[in-house]
Amino acid sequence: MLTRLTLTDFRNHAALTLSPGPGFVVLTGANGAGKTNILEAVSLLAPGKGLRRAALSAMARQDGPGGFGVAASLADEVEIATGTLASAPERRIVRVQGAAAPANALAEWLTVLWLTPAMDRLFVEPASGRRRFLDRLALALFPGHAQAAARYEAAMRSRTRLLAEDRPADPEWLSALEAQMAEHGAALDAARRETVALLEAPLASGSPDFPRAALTIEGDDATDLATRLRDNRPRDTAAGRALVGPHRQDLAVTHVEKTQPAALASTGEQKALLLGIVLAHAALVASRTGRAPILLLDEVAAHLDPARRAALFARLAGRGQVWMTGTEPALFAAIDAGATRVELT
Repeated sequence: MLTRLTLTDFRNHAALTLSPGPGFVVLTGANGAGKTNILEAVSLLAPGKGLRRAALSAMARQDGPGGFGVAASLADEVEIATGTLASAPERRIVRVQGAAAPANALAEWLTVLWLTPAMDRLFVEPASGRRRFLDRLALALFPGHAQAAARYEAAMRSRTRLLAEDRPADPEWLSALEAQMAEHGAALDAARRETVALLEAPLASGSPDFPRAALTIEGDDATDLATRLRDNRPRDTAAGRALVGPHRQDLAVTHVEKTQPAALASTGEQKALLLGIVLAHAALVASRTGRAPILLLDEVAAHLDPARRAALFARLAGRGQVWMTGTEPALFAAIDAGATRVELT
């Protein structure tokens, strides 16, 4: 858990320090007060681009000096921080105990999971969003997943550029890039499939107040990928992109009780399915790592009926630090008095 969070020139916060306790951290206030910005800052204390996937330069406070800082103290007296300098607004700096560290090193100290209103349409929008969601789930279980994904994407981009050149591409160079895609694609595919397999049990034993989801991976895998990429060079050249590989996968979600795809469920059911997946994943991470993940739930209470809201709070109680936002404090009246409550103006 975080015991202290300090924001400097981050979004609308020139200087903000919070001292959250264990359990629930409830942020309330009017729209535009900066509640989601605080959650975004916490999400940057884990590897990745944060819950908005925004450019780093967009996170620095408007009319500020340029650059921003997010620093936190953890319960085990570890100090972590990330941010940018005004002279290099797109270069992320990470420090652990005051020493420079790669962003992936943050995974050793914190696991952060989130649910935002932007994810409410996850099941009906393009597959790319569901792949990112699955990769975030996998990263919490397999810290090397981010590196495999980054190296796969880098090799794929280099191959695409090489195929697009006017002159004939060097076949040996292409083969080397395709071998890299095969190697890292296999790791990517394996982590995704293992994550889905591991989630089966916690999803099956979830709360009856939330519809049960079943997960499967659809689309291409990494089997014999180097050979398939070599054979597919003419088609990929014409398409301007690689047409085979795990970057073409999709996460298929089924509403078990109704035996129908999540995309056909009601808006409320889709929200409940997504919550069920996130809660099952949080339980899985805690059981496998011995460390409860920090949960960031943006405007989650407003989208649930009172009964399901109460069921959510009951299920979250005692499961680590849970940050929630809402415009009305009354939405969180059912949470015990020990919660950290912050009213933003």
